Amino acid sequence: MRNGLVQLGAWVAATGAAVLLSWLGVHAVMSGAAFERPTALPLPSPKLAGAPQPATTAPTPDQARTTTQTASPAPATTAAHAPAPATPTPVRRPTPTPTPTSTVQSYPIPGGRVALDLRPDKATLVSAVPDPGWQMKVWNGDMWMRVDFIRDTEANSVFVAWNGHPPIVETAVR
Repeated sequence: MRNGLVQLGAWVAATGAAVLLSWLGVHAVMSGAAFERPTALPLPSPKLAGAPQPATTAPTPDQARTTTQTASPAPATTAAHAPAPATPTPVRRPTPTPTPTSTVQSYPIPGGRVALDLRPDKATLVSAVPDPGWQMKVWNGDMWMRVDFIRDTEANSVFVAWNGHPPIVETAVR
């Protein structure tokens, strides 16, 4: 009985030491990893394309942190030459170039969902996700595309064609 308790105690001590060592290793690696909140990217404004737009900037979280951490009192200067406190310098960004009209459309059919990027002269498959229990097949041609969702003897399809005309989307549910 005493021998069993000694073995149990040794096992508990070894297991505890292994868990502690693993935790310390993982903690050291994870604490050094940079997990910051993602920042939003600026989107083009829906304003008129040719109109000049004022350049504006917003400091990123890193810049804001650096600015607040390294800010020091400014030396005394005359009011005419005094810089604005903690004002970021405006950065002129290039105006985004207009792109052809693009619209992503979703087509839910029994068996799954197809998302297509429909442009005036072509279509591109964005995603095709089968429902649970269904399988998917995709066929591509130069000016057409077909996506099938298949389960047993059932097959439902999304067809797209753009041979010299804007894409036409048809669904076939059988």
